[in-house]
This record gives sequence, C-alpha cells and structure tokens, in this order.
Amino acid sequence: MEFGLFVQGYVPAERAQVDPEAEHKALIEETEYVIQADKSGFKYAWASEHHFLEEYSHLSANDVYLGYLAHATDRIHLGSGIFNPLAPVNHPVKVAEKVAMLDHLSEGRFEFGTGRGAGSHEILGFMPGITDMNHTKEIWEETIAEFPKMWLQDEYAGFRGKHWSLPPRKILPKPYGKSHPAMWYAAGSPSSYAMAGKKGLGVLGFSVQKVSDMEWVVESYKTAVKEAVAVGDFVNDNVMVTSTAICAETHAKAVEIAVGGGLNYLQSLLFRYHDTFPRPEGIPEWPELLPAYSEEIIELLIAEELMICGDPDEVFRQCKRWEQAGADQLSFGLPIGISPEDTMTTIRLIGEHVIPKIDTDPVHRTTRFRQAAGA
Repeated sequence: MEFGLFVQGYVPAERAQVDPEAEHKALIEETEYVIQADKSGFKYAWASEHHFLEEYSHLSANDVYLGYLAHATDRIHLGSGIFNPLAPVNHPVKVAEKVAMLDHLSEGRFEFGTGRGAGSHEILGFMPGITDMNHTKEIWEETIAEFPKMWLQDEYAGFRGKHWSLPPRKILPKPYGKSHPAMWYAAGSPSSYAMAGKKGLGVLGFSVQKVSDMEWVVESYKTAVKEAVAVGDFVNDNVMVTSTAICAETHAKAVEIAVGGGLNYLQSLLFRYHDTFPRPEGIPEWPELLPAYSEEIIELLIAEELMICGDPDEVFRQCKRWEQAGADQLSFGLPIGISPEDTMTTIRLIGEHVIPKIDTDPVHRTTRFRQAAGA
C-alpha cells in the first residue's frame, strides 16, 4: 500500500477571525506539508478544486498550486483531487491542456483526478436554472473518454455532444513521454466505485467509513475492474482512501492534539457542502454542529477505526488494517485544524516509522501501469 497527502486550503472562521492573514498562511503552510511529505517518502499529494466553499476549502486554482509544487518537489506524484471537467465549470479542452502541461512540469509525476464536484452549492453555482445534481452525471459521462483522444491523437478528431462541441484541432501540449497520466474518479458513494472500475479508472475515495464497512466497497471495485473497458490507454487498478491522521511520540499526546483540533467543525462543514455524500446517522443539519470531540470520543473513533491516531506503532497497525482491507493507497487529510508544528510531526513520524514498513516498492504503482501502456 502506498501513501499520500490531501490538501484543500481549510480556513475555519475561528482562525480567520483572529488572523487577517489566515487564508494566506493556510495555503502556504500546505505547500510546506507537501514538500515535507516528498522528503518523508509519501508517494502522492492531492490538491482539491473547490469553489465558493467558505471555511471548508479555499483551494480553487489547484492547477496553479500544483504547478508551483512541481518545481518545489522531486519524487512525489502530484494529483488533481479534482480537476472538474464539466463544461460549464471548465472547458474539457482546457482541462486536457492543463493536465499535459503539469505532466511536463513534473516530468511525468502528474495524476489526473476527475469528478463532478462537491455538491449543489458549488457546482450549481455554474449552472443557472439547474436544480438537480444528477444533471452533472451525463455531462461527465460524455466527456471522460475524450481526454485520452485529445492527448494521443495527433489531431483530435473533434467532438459534438449534448453539452459541448469542438471541431478537429491539435490539442497541445501532448503529455510528457509515452501514454498519458493515470486517470482517477472521485467517488462519494459506494456505487461510484464499481462504475469507476468498469471504466478502468482509479478511485479517489474521499468519503470513507470505518475499515470494516469499506471492505465490501473496495471488493466491488476490484471485481468490476477485472473486466474493465478502459476509457484511457490503460487500466488504473487503484483504490485510494482518505483518513484523518495524527501521529505523535506518545498516544496521550496524539489524543491531546486530536481533542484540540476542531475535528467536529471540519466534519460538520464537510456535510454542509457535500450534500451528495451519504449522510451517516447522527450528523446534524448545518448550522447545527457535531459536539466538540472529547478524549472519550477520540478514543471511540480510534477503536471504531474511524480515524488514525496514536504513537508510531499504533499508527502502523491502523494503516495495516487499510492494507488488509484492500486499499492500494492511504491518503491523509491535512491539515485538520491543528498547528503546523503538530502536522509536520505527523508527516515526519509516518515517514520514518510507518511508510518504510508497508510501502517497500520504490516505483509508484501508476508509473508501472503507464510504462506498460507505453512500452
């Protein structure tokens, strides 16, 4: 199992109210997390594309952000989590151009994560008069298979669809080297895993339950991907799951950090905006918040395998559970309202004590798939 980091520009009101530079500092701190993750042996870093999601995510222009990181890092793969290819949000040709350009700037380290966006507040802001998020599905469906054609055809044959059209044109630049970046789909519901598998797409599992509840979902993907009809040049047989992660020198210190991290507020914001995600029982409607997490609640979340938290040995065992459940990549959502110093400690400790024991392959999984396709 490989390891990744997920950043999104989280700027809670509590921080912004006391620091006029809170937004700037959050964005810069997160670049530093990715740079440290690169040094610590993490293989992937995912940057969100969100719009209008106050507090929850201020990382909107992730192509610019990833371009900076391509120069600031050496080995880590950089992924869009996501680039939204819905024509009313981003024209598909411009998305294809950005992917290829970032592939060059990173010298083949780019990962193309795609999807339909976080929820109605975000996406329907680009679609005046549309009230049903299901409308986005057909736009994505008619678009996703066009990207490999834009990259691999010398002159793209063009497209005439219901939602966008383009005459024959040369789409430039082409991706770096042979084939194209690995393609992923951000799945918010269990049914999306099997759909992605059938298309040969990797899954970015941004909405994840406890390990035992996710095993059958991962298995549904692995079953579907065996008979994939790939929309791209190769099948990206890959399931990434996300989890909160706090690692400290001692269990008590990790729990202390978690209690002070405002995790309840972040979780409340998630379900405020991601209204297409299945809502677990007990999650209140915004603006009502989940109660503040006590030490007892944190211990319960750890016991129920709903978060990764503890000293290095404990975090290792918790990560192994995801590997046993079939995950190909475990990506940690950071920051989560904790201090930059504690976040850096988490990254360093996982890099020193966890990753070397689990991820022993020096080559990225997606690199192997891409190299085989371009051979």
